[in-house]
Amino acid sequence: MNSRILEPYTKMMNHRKSKELFEKAKRLIPGGVNSPVRAFKAVGGTPLFIKSAKGSRIYDVDGNEYIDYVLSWGPMILGHAHPQVTKALQKAAEKGTSYGAPTSLEIELASMICKAYPSVEIVRMVNSGTEATMSAIRVARGFTGRDKIIKFEGCYHGHADGLLVKAGSGALTFGVPDSSGVPKDYAKNTITLPFNDLKMLEGVLKKEAKNIACIILEPVVGNIGCVLPKPGFLEGVRRLTKKYDIVLIFDEVMTGFRVSYGGAQKAYGIKPDMTCLGKVIGGGLPVGAYGGKKEIMKMIAPEGPVYQAGTLSGNPLAMTAGIETLKILSKSANYKKLLNKAEALEYALKDASKRAGIKTKFYRAGTMFCTYFTDSEVFDYATAKKSDTKKFAQFFRKMLDNGINLAPSQFEAGFMSLAHSQTDINKTARAAYEAFKEIS
Repeated sequence: MNSRILEPYTKMMNHRKSKELFEKAKRLIPGGVNSPVRAFKAVGGTPLFIKSAKGSRIYDVDGNEYIDYVLSWGPMILGHAHPQVTKALQKAAEKGTSYGAPTSLEIELASMICKAYPSVEIVRMVNSGTEATMSAIRVARGFTGRDKIIKFEGCYHGHADGLLVKAGSGALTFGVPDSSGVPKDYAKNTITLPFNDLKMLEGVLKKEAKNIACIILEPVVGNIGCVLPKPGFLEGVRRLTKKYDIVLIFDEVMTGFRVSYGGAQKAYGIKPDMTCLGKVIGGGLPVGAYGGKKEIMKMIAPEGPVYQAGTLSGNPLAMTAGIETLKILSKSANYKKLLNKAEALEYALKDASKRAGIKTKFYRAGTMFCTYFTDSEVFDYATAKKSDTKKFAQFFRKMLDNGINLAPSQFEAGFMSLAHSQTDINKTARAAYEAFKEIS
């Protein structure tokens, strides 16, 4: 990192309009937000109200500009308002926004997904990641005739009843891993184990295998930051699920097209029975998908007895945005650029931390990353929770003052886009160095 990059450039941001809007929102919307982590409870201060976004930047209602590493929590992998995507959306909208009937666009996107993910032989479109995971589990239960599922601590699979058990993300941020309003009868069928602990999983399966319909996991845990699987862990899970005829579901709502173009399953060489996708495949519009082996997916109505439906599933706008996004992303040169940018940011942030003399742990999987404020390795829910959230809050606020937008929680991943430039990375490194220096 050269001296030019290290020059301080702090400026005080004016957030008057955001504060006014937040006060108004709190009178009309629970907590003033429509998704909990947006409320800035974990980091203090007032959430930004965004007016527009373009490329690597977002702009708030007070006219402040930020380099954005939240990217709508992952899907804006090309950057905001990519001209090819927005142009295609405009044309699609002119033809109508929803028909409640099939279109050829659904077939085109389904084909692209199946080509990128060989484990997905048949795919069903839905409207969110929560719908995808909830539906996949229902299908797994219908296929096996079993009721219980296994998930891992810190893995967030949406807000369906029975899945909010040590779920990470907003639940972990607020220190409430179990949600009120979930009947005990729902939660009793969910067995939760530590991520990366193959021995404990094997022990549970020896006793409970005949009752387990599926094991669902984020192959890279993106809802307690960015936790990588230990060597052999995913392979071990795959071996055990085959041994006991248990459906293995990879929740790649976050890692899909992020860890590699073929997701974490391609990067780690594991072929799950079912895969859940979201975020990126909608190019920023609400979308999700779940798919897998033919014999499992044929259980879904109208072909089979497992019911799942959605009026807006496969709507032409979401399909159009997804198709255009994957057209660009599928070019190997573009994906290589994306990975190079992510690697450059990793080096810059590690270097800034080292030069500032503060202990952090940085982890990256493809184009998603996280900096933990801890001096010990992070490999599961328990070790992630040892991170110093007060230091992260200081770091977050300082970065925001310097025009860098990060996720407002120690327990969320950051993301890289094709739109980020080397100038953006240099500015981010400079801001990080200044922020690290001031952390007490």
